[in-house]
Amino acid sequence: MTHTPSSLANLRVAIIGAGPAGIYAGNILSGSVAEAGGSVAIDLFESLPAPYGLIRYGVAPDHPRIKGIVTSLHEMLDAGSIRFIGNVEVGRDIALDELRERYDAVIIATGAIRDAVLDIPGIDLPGSYGAADFVAWFDGHPDVPREWPLDAPEVAVIGNGNVALDVARMLAKHPEDLRSTEIADNVLGGLEASSVTDVHVFGRRGPADIKFTPIELRELGEVPNVDIIVHDEDFGDADPADAKNNQLKVMLRVMNSWRTRERTGASRRLHLHFYHSPVEVIGADRVEGVRFERTAPTGDGSVIGTGEYREIAVQQVYRAVGYFGTPVLGAPFDEVRGVVPNVEGRVTDTASAATAEDGGTALQGLYATGWIKRGPVGLIGHTKSDAMETIAHLVSDAQSGLLAAPAVADDVLDLLGERDVAYTTWDGWRALDAHERELGATHRHTRERVKVVPRDEQVAISRSGALIES
Repeated sequence: MTHTPSSLANLRVAIIGAGPAGIYAGNILSGSVAEAGGSVAIDLFESLPAPYGLIRYGVAPDHPRIKGIVTSLHEMLDAGSIRFIGNVEVGRDIALDELRERYDAVIIATGAIRDAVLDIPGIDLPGSYGAADFVAWFDGHPDVPREWPLDAPEVAVIGNGNVALDVARMLAKHPEDLRSTEIADNVLGGLEASSVTDVHVFGRRGPADIKFTPIELRELGEVPNVDIIVHDEDFGDADPADAKNNQLKVMLRVMNSWRTRERTGASRRLHLHFYHSPVEVIGADRVEGVRFERTAPTGDGSVIGTGEYREIAVQQVYRAVGYFGTPVLGAPFDEVRGVVPNVEGRVTDTASAATAEDGGTALQGLYATGWIKRGPVGLIGHTKSDAMETIAHLVSDAQSGLLAAPAVADDVLDLLGERDVAYTTWDGWRALDAHERELGATHRHTRERVKVVPRDEQVAISRSGALIES
């Protein structure tokens, strides 16, 4: 781009992705520019009709405390300094280059929504699923099937992070204990028909190397009418006194208490297995079990195989071994790490470059933040500090005259209107939000909200509520 350099005066910025990463970036950018005496117009693009990303579609419905983050995100968008433009997919409805022509800078904040690969034989057998797909189903994502096969009594969840616990808890939990949440009706109906009796969670490492958080683990032990089962052979090096930090000390105490807790004869059981490395999903025409190699700690935080193999009979497998980023059409993408290549948030043209010195050339006016910037690690709180780094560079680049002023002055909504893109707005989200809350208030089991699942219904409610002309 060769047009006139821009500054902090009348800056125009597009952000792709309306999850926490994108909203935090917009809020921090708005404040930073104002403090520097400039002005900025921010458009927040989201492929779904509603905002909040993984907070709405990636957090289990029985997590009201985590979902409380929505309150602060709502306040940021409700302040009026960020314009929400939903139901618009960059690369389909509008090209990335078309955004770059209309804005001084574009920030990619699309997160990571695909499952990471677990490359073992049999992983593609019928009855084997990615955790991300299951999470999307029980969170009422509009782009997944309305039904989920829960016809397996025995289920394996492979992974030792919070997503694995969410999946295991939702599989083991009785539907009557979810009726007070915002769970969608089709999901509640599916869980009511579930055949699940035993959920097995497997981790390659030991209890001292789990990736859970204490709140997730405690919640697991408080699920009504579900027995937690752990095995003494897995706890040889799991003394809370030797824990690396206070969080781990708390979690080891919790798990050690489960070793002596009497079983209640509950109708469902949740088994936690450690030192199990999956080597094969077994089955002829569908999943019949998983073959594991027992592992042992090496003393440096890693494990090695022991040569002892075990087969566990299950009829379904969920891999929860991490998320993986999705490319944005027109932007560079590192296919190995699943991120947009960047140096501290400045997008580079070299996927393999870890630093500018490695040969990555920063692309003018293109930035990244959140999981698509650094990979799917860390909690939501890390996303804010991540955005601060990216925005600091964007503001610095603008002040230094390194950004190109927009070549096209037209409002992007005019272009979307010409293409008959049924975009949604913040007023539209307020209408949809009010509609879902009303559904919850009048539901036979009163709840905070009942999610509207179909995309077309979300769009219709949003656009009619916002009085957008078709």
